[in-house]
Amino acid sequence: MKAIGIYKSLPVEDPDCLVEVEVPTAEPAGRDLLVRVKAVSVNPVDVKVRRRTAGEYAEPRILGWDAAGVVQAVGDAVSLFAVGDEVVYAGDLTRPGCNSELHLVDERIVGKKPTSLSFEAAAALPLTTITAWEALFDRLGVKRSATENSGQSVLIIGGAGGVGSIAIQLAKKLAGLRVIATASRTESANWCRELGADLIINHHHAFREEFERSGIDEVDYILCFNSTEHHIQNMADTIKPQGKICTIVETENSQPVNINVFQRKSVALMWELMFTRPIFQTPDMQKQHDLLNETARLLDEGVLRTIMTEYHGPLTAANLRKAHARVETGSMIGKLVLSGIV
Repeated sequence: MKAIGIYKSLPVEDPDCLVEVEVPTAEPAGRDLLVRVKAVSVNPVDVKVRRRTAGEYAEPRILGWDAAGVVQAVGDAVSLFAVGDEVVYAGDLTRPGCNSELHLVDERIVGKKPTSLSFEAAAALPLTTITAWEALFDRLGVKRSATENSGQSVLIIGGAGGVGSIAIQLAKKLAGLRVIATASRTESANWCRELGADLIINHHHAFREEFERSGIDEVDYILCFNSTEHHIQNMADTIKPQGKICTIVETENSQPVNINVFQRKSVALMWELMFTRPIFQTPDMQKQHDLLNETARLLDEGVLRTIMTEYHGPLTAANLRKAHARVETGSMIGKLVLSGIV
């Protein structure tokens, strides 16, 4: 089958950084689905894996962790799906990615495609939706009830990015929280407001000063989706005593990050990585199937909306290189999508 892969780490300007290859088609076994990929989305993780590859692979490594497609075949232990079902998923970082014609994925991390969305609009959602849902509801422990969360607030750092765009909707529409999002450009601030943010602050300024200008004291929760080490003090300055912070961004500085700034307030600091459940085959792995089905229902009911903002054509090596270059700018609003291989 056709696929697009990498052999070694190369800059995105190099035509060999992502190349079209032929790879064997695997047969599904156990709980695996064989999915014909109809659309994919590109995330920062794709760029990070491509850039950080050490040495050279003998066989191409296939990237891609956001897909929408149709089930073509199923393993002998599959119980959640059947051939012909339309599905969405993010996949497993330890297995080949979805930048291919056909793709194997465990059914427990797959959800039904929203019937109201195209494959392209649906492909923009799985990775960011799982990440935002797990960060907000599983890690921070926020209730999915406006009544139970009455008077509570969340600060979302990086509101216009892929994860932030879903997190704003979940925090506002499902949890009923007061949502403060960070954005520095007019277009990104407007996007955050469209999605439901109550207030925008500029992440290039000190958060304490931005809060004071807006008449805010502190927040109950913080979701950090951009530059953890850069915002450590900002988060310490604006989180309530005994508040909770969840970050998804690993630190890049070689020097230790000072988390002692959270001690006086007894702040809970935790991580979210949506690949944890599939990597470790955790007993609750099927929660990703459940949450994708729940968000599909909410999308079809119009409670949530897709975050697809850019379409980059069919999945070819040239188009995928352009998509990686776009993500590398760090200025994306929402998500970019490509159709499947033709």
